[in-house]
Amino acid sequence: MKNSYSNIFKFNKKNLYKSIKYLNNKKVVGLPTETVYGLGGNGYSKRAIKKIYKLKGRPKSNPLIIHYYNLSNAFDDVVINNNFLKLYKKLCPGPITFILNKKKNSKIHPLATAKLKTVAIRFPKHKFTRTILKNINFPLAMPSANKSTNVSPVSAKDVFEEFQNKIPVIIDGGKSRIGIESTVVDLTSNPKILRPGVIIQKYVEKILKLKLKKKINKSKIKSPGMMKKHYSPGIPILINQKKYDGKSAFLYLGYKFKNKGNFFSLSKNSNLNEAASNLYKMFRLIKKKGYKKIQIGNIPNINSGIAINDRIKRASKFK
Repeated sequence: MKNSYSNIFKFNKKNLYKSIKYLNNKKVVGLPTETVYGLGGNGYSKRAIKKIYKLKGRPKSNPLIIHYYNLSNAFDDVVINNNFLKLYKKLCPGPITFILNKKKNSKIHPLATAKLKTVAIRFPKHKFTRTILKNINFPLAMPSANKSTNVSPVSAKDVFEEFQNKIPVIIDGGKSRIGIESTVVDLTSNPKILRPGVIIQKYVEKILKLKLKKKINKSKIKSPGMMKKHYSPGIPILINQKKYDGKSAFLYLGYKFKNKGNFFSLSKNSNLNEAASNLYKMFRLIKKKGYKKIQIGNIPNINSGIAINDRIKRASKFK
């Protein structure tokens, strides 16, 4: 049964088949994942992928992440290497994306990879989306379900606010547990992190038993999340703020400010994973409350704080 939002449907078996029906017909649907909500379509279909780019207003030079149920589903599309197998065994399904070389006979449509010879792949953990992937015969091209450069959605209602009735189905799988996008690791040559996430570099290095390359070619976009302006709530953001200006929303870590007023804590316990999961929710809340600017206090640049600082830095590029 539908709720008050006309195209948001409950997480159940009936709506699982509804979603599969639309995907088989090369339509695009809104789906929950453990990171953020995604805009999913047939990764082998030109029509579905064009629809994704059009809905998002996304530059064609920015590739999509292709989602699979398990490793056997990906064998025909990507070149598997030992570093990938080590990480896959320890971390999948989960919030990590791998950049691999694409096989010449891959069915992934070139539009999804921005016509690159590489492809970004992921194995999501959310039960509903995994069940879909298990019951279709193609992978899902699935970027975050928001318009390009906007804040990523962490709930079905967030997706509706972005697209209203422009997509036929949005599945309500609850709030995204992690709340920020996956870690992206490039495994096509010397491994390196292209986008930080809650799976931190030190842990990847521990599994691979090697140090990751630090220098990244920022002029070449091989992965989502590398655009300079991204994750923006649509209002100016000032980072590493020490003094409150008296009128902006002030976003911070901990419980330093007892007067709630214009102050918003990402985590009262200064837990960086919790802070990451609340970041986009806070961005949307602050925008809805009508603030014209966001000040953000210092976020420690360690562990998940590295991912938070990456997102707020890109969000601060708003003009």
